[in-house]
Amino acid sequence: MIGLISATAAGASARDRLATAWPGRTRVYDGPVREAVERAFAECDQLVCFLATGATVRLLAPLLADKSTDPGVVCVDEAGRYAVSLLGGHGGGANSLATEVGSALSATPVITTATDATGIPGLDTLGLPFEGAVATVTRAMLDGAPVTLRADTVWPLPPLPPNVTAGVAGGVAGGVPPAPGTVRPDATLLVSDRVVPLGPADVVLRPPSLVVGVGASRGVGVDEVYGLVVDVLRDAGLSALSVGELATVDAKADEPGIAGAAAELGVPVRTYPADVLASVDVPNPSDAPLAAVGTPSVAEAAALAAAGRGGELLVPKRKSSPQGRPAMATCAVVRRAPRGRLAVVGLGPGARDLVTPRAVAELRRASVLVGLDQYVDQIRDLLRPGTRVIESGLGREEERARTAVAEARAGHAVALIGSGDAGVYAMASPALAEAADDIEVVGVPGVTAALAAAAILGAPLGHDHVSISLSDLHTPWEVIERRVRAAAEADIVVTFYNPRSRGRDWQLPKALALLAEHRTGTTPVGVVRNASRPDGTSHLTTLARIDPTTVDMMTVVTVGNTATREIAGRMVTPRGYRWQSEGAR
Repeated sequence: MIGLISATAAGASARDRLATAWPGRTRVYDGPVREAVERAFAECDQLVCFLATGATVRLLAPLLADKSTDPGVVCVDEAGRYAVSLLGGHGGGANSLATEVGSALSATPVITTATDATGIPGLDTLGLPFEGAVATVTRAMLDGAPVTLRADTVWPLPPLPPNVTAGVAGGVAGGVPPAPGTVRPDATLLVSDRVVPLGPADVVLRPPSLVVGVGASRGVGVDEVYGLVVDVLRDAGLSALSVGELATVDAKADEPGIAGAAAELGVPVRTYPADVLASVDVPNPSDAPLAAVGTPSVAEAAALAAAGRGGELLVPKRKSSPQGRPAMATCAVVRRAPRGRLAVVGLGPGARDLVTPRAVAELRRASVLVGLDQYVDQIRDLLRPGTRVIESGLGREEERARTAVAEARAGHAVALIGSGDAGVYAMASPALAEAADDIEVVGVPGVTAALAAAAILGAPLGHDHVSISLSDLHTPWEVIERRVRAAAEADIVVTFYNPRSRGRDWQLPKALALLAEHRTGTTPVGVVRNASRPDGTSHLTTLARIDPTTVDMMTVVTVGNTATREIAGRMVTPRGYRWQSEGAR
């Protein structure tokens, strides 16, 4: 919950605008300001104070306890010009909240956190548990001092600055803090699920690489399951912070002891049908679970099933050891293979303000960017320092798709970019044809050329419409022609992509002639080149008057249906609302 506090009429007005914009997310605190701040600080996850920063600092100072638990606080000035991230920029989410408040109130977000200002990812913002000297290592990253990265496995992290260089995999050196006046030790960043000694300039990030399989008798206690898991991890030298989930059989889905242990660890429970677990090859099958739930293994089989392809059994099945009674719980631990991440990102038609915030977030999250060289140039300034860019020219689409998938399979966070929407005549199709279920795939929609052109033309896509590429490089012309004929006979609005190039100059006239067999010569046609870009052009013509020689590969051509009209210089395809039909009578 976000607490909202104001002291003046102007502040209350902005406060109420935010409360209206975010119903269910906010709570207004009235009354004396000091008391309102104290109540909100105790009851809310975040605060937005419509107060001066100085006044807010004085009110908050006696309440501060710990940066890991204090709420994030944003200040908005009296005129509503700025949303200042004041407290808890990372841990409290104030930086992202300031951005949200700025968007809602048309204010400028002010974020002074050093990592955000320099584009370097904060170690406490990666979504991974961490231990060690975060401030020291972050300072080294910011200062350009040497930071050694030691990773047991490649994990999909965001790009790290050039001064973070890979070292030999393994434990952090650790050691005794240096004596006063000595040189600061080199910082180390470790990515590991193992328990390691940490020195004064070391941080370890805990990836969710471990799956714990659990079997249990009916009525088992939380303490027995949780205690067994903790003991097994400790004895194996593994960190509980790297446990991603508990896994078990469907029959135990409602077992309180298992659910309670998962809650203690802060992880979800995944369950599988008994027949699925029975098909998993395990080293220690048993007759007891086979008789009880229909599978010879629960703990080992569930952990291996959840880990997926390449999972490594680190700890075979082990029983709990309660005093004075039989064991009621078993567990096994599997390390899942590194699972990379592929984001297929649509950049829109070219204008920067049509690149979505989600696309920007994915570009900044990726440590590897793959794309056509001219598209890379459009968004190079959005990338974080240290992003590895793999770019190539026209005609190498399949190579880019294979490269992006291979980088994701290697465990990296990859962004594969395309213009418009990456799923429309772009890179999503060849990439996903290469990708298996061993990587995470995320699609980020973009504004397509057809939609960008339609917005410029008016409302030509107001009814059923279809997009057809006239490029016969990958599709035989016979297939394209059959599709154009079908659209013509069905009286569907058509947008032609890739309409004409120097080597393909007859396809567009042929396609227009096919449409003309079913539509009059006065049918409106919109021609838009470089939609949304500074050098973009557009004009309306008709099916009889369009000049194909004015069209190139940077153009989309939209041909209306028999109902499409030019109204006040705009191309409009009626939706067919009854009130419009009645009004025209």
